[in-house]
Amino acid sequence: MASKLVIVESPAKARTLNKILGRSYSVKASLGHVRDLPRASLGVDTDKGFIPKYVIPVKKKKIVGEIKKAASKASSIYLATDPDREGEAISWHLIQAATLDKDDIPVQRVVFHEITRDAVQEAFQSPRSIDMNLVNAQQARRILDRLVGYKLSPLLWRKVQRGLSAGRVQSVAVRMIVDREREIQNFIPREYWIIEVKLAPSEEKEASFKARLFALADGTRLDIDNKDEADRVVADLEKAEYAVKAVVTKQVARPPAPPFITSPLQQEAWQKLHFTAGRTMAVAQQLYEGLPFGKEGSVGLITYMRTDSTHVAASAISEAREFIGGKYGAKFLPPKPRSFARKAKWAQEAHEAIRPTKIYRQPEQLKPFLDPAQLKLYELIWKRMVASQMSAALYGTTNVEIEASNAGAEKQSRFHRGYLLKASSAVVKFPGFMAVYSESRDEDERGDSSDFIGVSLPKLRIGGKLIYLGTVPERCFTQPSPRYTEATLIKALEQKGIGRPSTYAPILSTIQERDYVNKDDGKFHPTELGITVNKILTEHFPKIVDLGFTARMEEQLDEIAEGKHEWIAALQEFYPPFQDMLDKAWTNLEKVSMTQVSEETCPNCGRSMVIKVGRFGKFLACSGYPHCKTTMPYVIKTGVACPQCGSELVERISKKKKVFYGCSNFPKCQFAVNRRPVDQPCPDCGKLLVQYRGDWAKCLACQRKVKLSGLEKQKEEVVL
Repeated sequence: MASKLVIVESPAKARTLNKILGRSYSVKASLGHVRDLPRASLGVDTDKGFIPKYVIPVKKKKIVGEIKKAASKASSIYLATDPDREGEAISWHLIQAATLDKDDIPVQRVVFHEITRDAVQEAFQSPRSIDMNLVNAQQARRILDRLVGYKLSPLLWRKVQRGLSAGRVQSVAVRMIVDREREIQNFIPREYWIIEVKLAPSEEKEASFKARLFALADGTRLDIDNKDEADRVVADLEKAEYAVKAVVTKQVARPPAPPFITSPLQQEAWQKLHFTAGRTMAVAQQLYEGLPFGKEGSVGLITYMRTDSTHVAASAISEAREFIGGKYGAKFLPPKPRSFARKAKWAQEAHEAIRPTKIYRQPEQLKPFLDPAQLKLYELIWKRMVASQMSAALYGTTNVEIEASNAGAEKQSRFHRGYLLKASSAVVKFPGFMAVYSESRDEDERGDSSDFIGVSLPKLRIGGKLIYLGTVPERCFTQPSPRYTEATLIKALEQKGIGRPSTYAPILSTIQERDYVNKDDGKFHPTELGITVNKILTEHFPKIVDLGFTARMEEQLDEIAEGKHEWIAALQEFYPPFQDMLDKAWTNLEKVSMTQVSEETCPNCGRSMVIKVGRFGKFLACSGYPHCKTTMPYVIKTGVACPQCGSELVERISKKKKVFYGCSNFPKCQFAVNRRPVDQPCPDCGKLLVQYRGDWAKCLACQRKVKLSGLEKQKEEVVL
């Protein structure tokens, strides 16, 4: 009897389905796409309706042959590729490449968002045909990216240097990083002063607290921007009498975050686990496709991880509420189930959020079966899902306003009107969902904390007198927006409508592989090459790197997927203006030289050495090439001695395009650190300090955290 053939993308997914479906089904893996546009040519006929020319890569011909052979013996064929546009396109390409529709064997598409027995069986009971709207949306994206990449790359090769390339979405990400860097470099710090006064109730001198100055007595905001003004205010405050003007207490409820979708998962995995977006998605793929788990055998542990919908199945919500009530009690369970609606108009509510396939499968039960990375990511997803259905956390907040007055002040003194200070506190009254999970906050969300002081306050009453114990003035400077991390860049891309769940990780990896950006201490810095290419694209191809235009293109692709827009029409709208910009750039763009003359001379022929950019970054080459082929490494000096051998530590770039700091005496000395060394020793143990966060450094030996004085010493580019 002929078996039923099921085709999926990966062997891991095939093994899991084999155990669920049983012997009457044969499951084959395509190992991803089996057809694509040719690598050696454009592969798109721009004169005849943008007809793509798909080819079967040499490495995939054997797989296609095996699928053809299996299909010829099957009674029916099911395409069970991933439940997104890419998965739909893979199914369509499988039909075309293996000519699955030539015989009378029925070919059907099955879709499931979790690889569990119930979900898979339900999907096979309700098969459907290929959704060509989804396929065409993927084709349109692929062709758009091919047109931009294959048309722009030769221009960059000729005008800048060989080996360069440009991408439709990646170039926008590079622009965002370059623009942020330019903003940082052009930022002019503004001085301001924070003044706190230490006070205590007259009847409880030991119950001291700090209040922050924020306004004059009439409510006029007080901004102090120099030391002389700060000294005058401090002198006034030393003579003042203090009384409580207002006390406001209230209870604040903080609801839990929704279960993960792709971008928040990548952001939170970076913040809490230090996983790159690529690693997060790779581990999530393993959890989705199925891992061995005790007597259950191989089973998918989470739902599909490329999603922009916070929708959760009613059965999963019911299971979560049952679990919460049983483990944490009725107080931790809200009266009604929580539902979360995405504000983004492109959210696909037919999909589900990322959640465990079974809530009762707790992380600690999986320790014997998962590796550390898998367990950490599963625990993050599990906790977020459970917390999303729990009660809100309750805070008791107290906000106190204090008046500083001096009846004897002279009329001409601004102090005769008095000052206002404030102190605030927040105490957790009920942890709610925080008993399980609490979100991390990135740098962009932390902001300036000058408007809130989290202190423990004594009991205060309106009109109560306070004793002055001292003043603490602090000189501060405004800070520019921080450089992007993986988390904040993904968040910014999502907020601006750039890219979609399946593209965030490839965007971040591609811009690093092309040497357009480096990651230093977890933050993106544009390279000289990235700045140069971005300048060319913004001047000659403004639409390609325009955030609004790229976001509109993404919306158009979504409309194609929904059947609201023709994919060929979208390409026809895009291509003629792009080709016009390309023609003008070939004529008007002058060649840009990336070669710089260094101060070094060639040790073999005495000519000047020049700085060039190669596959692994900058290097020195003799200007007499090809007669002299001498090359030398190019490094950036830090001015900090190696703690092991005393040689200088230098900045280096790994093969994965990550910045690290190693000994210049390598390979004899192999000392290296990931964070930038600081040119001052630890005050406790005298060992090496490295940059930690903001203007703080951390000792590698004793873990002491030290606040750095002054601005960071500018790094000097030199050659060793």
